[in-house]
Amino acid sequence: MAITRRDFLRSSACAAGGVALASSIDTFGVVHALTPQAASDYKALVCIFMNGGNDGNNMLVSLDQYNDYSNARSTAGLAIAQASLLPVSPVSGGSYGFHPNMPELRDLFNQGKLAVLCNNGPLVEPLTRTTYQNGTGKKPLQLFSHSDQVQLFQTAIANAVSQTGWGGRLADRTTGLNGAATFPSNVSIAGVNLLLSGVDTRQLAVADSGTPLANVLDLSLAGTTAERTSRLASFNELRTLDNEFKLVKAASDIRSSSIQTDNALSSVNPTLTTVFPNTSLGRQLKQVALLIKACIDPLAGINMKRQIFFTQIGGFDTHSAEIGGQGSLLTQVSQAINAFYAATVELGVQDKVTTFTMSDFGRTLQPAGTGVATVGTDHAWGNHQLIVGGSVLGHTLYGAYPTLALGGPDDADGGSNPRGRWIPTTSVEQYAATLALWYGLSTADLPAVFPLIDHFATPNLGFLG
Repeated sequence: MAITRRDFLRSSACAAGGVALASSIDTFGVVHALTPQAASDYKALVCIFMNGGNDGNNMLVSLDQYNDYSNARSTAGLAIAQASLLPVSPVSGGSYGFHPNMPELRDLFNQGKLAVLCNNGPLVEPLTRTTYQNGTGKKPLQLFSHSDQVQLFQTAIANAVSQTGWGGRLADRTTGLNGAATFPSNVSIAGVNLLLSGVDTRQLAVADSGTPLANVLDLSLAGTTAERTSRLASFNELRTLDNEFKLVKAASDIRSSSIQTDNALSSVNPTLTTVFPNTSLGRQLKQVALLIKACIDPLAGINMKRQIFFTQIGGFDTHSAEIGGQGSLLTQVSQAINAFYAATVELGVQDKVTTFTMSDFGRTLQPAGTGVATVGTDHAWGNHQLIVGGSVLGHTLYGAYPTLALGGPDDADGGSNPRGRWIPTTSVEQYAATLALWYGLSTADLPAVFPLIDHFATPNLGFLG
């Protein structure tokens, strides 16, 4: 059966895309040592998305409000015993306790390498219980919906549907910081996502460090060296045709980028002595660390200066069996982030890499159901976020921890059965803008990346030095 030009291009595109989408960093060529100069102007943001809606009320408990917390949750078996919480005394004041399964992150907090942003969530403008309930304040789109709230965290535009994420728009505006480097600035280890999607920025998706795969492009061009050379020459010639058509040129550019990416990564074989946990998040963050090492290795010639990475851990939709379910997930989060921070220290880039969490939303203070085996929580709003790195001004809480009172001043719920859905006191826009300014976004470009940022008095929340 004859192979048409269209069939050849389509199969070749899939092969080239496969290199970009699935190649494992562990399989690449020669080992190179880093030099201190390699990372002198490097910065990276690493997102950990806790998919499903992490229960921040159990992740970080105010010990000063423990009685209110316990009264709301103990009867259903959802409250963590005060003696089990990992106590911390932030320099910002108050007494708090991390979830007992997070000793590594408690230690990073006490070392000043971790900060907590309290009660953060999507906002169109600042809201109070009064303005929310009487309708005089503008509300975000589709509150309490998983898909919509994931979108609002990843776009940082709370009043409209957007086809681009704030990480993609940030990369669009800071592309000049990478100079002539052709390696993609936005890289996902958890599939294509909205956060990294820009107008001009294309995200690269790769497998985690536990999925070594053969070079798909080489497999597609199997045969003798002469045959592979001939086929590649034909492939490259075909990619020069019909480029006056935008879609054809875009497809050709993607193939070119895939080949350049593969060629660049094939020259290095990054390794780490840091031991990562063999969990999904652990393998994803290990791959990020390996990519960072490859991209700042001067002998590889990639020469990246700015990168944004996306990782994800699911399972936080805890309508039932929350005690064991969330506990296991927070163990994975704590161990993986701790290993990743240790890897950045090993690479000498701990001050150049900032890791941060996001999640769909927080969860209700009032449990849903009774009994440890079945009890869980429902969709809520404001939540606590973790920020880790050598440039983080840690051992501190930012924002305002909510008043843990059903029907209290921070509860969006009214009526006779309030459930404890905290109205955020800091917006996603402020959170992301603080990260973006540290990354290198100019103040003048803030409105282009964050259209609602002028609705808030403080675009920089101050958790990064």
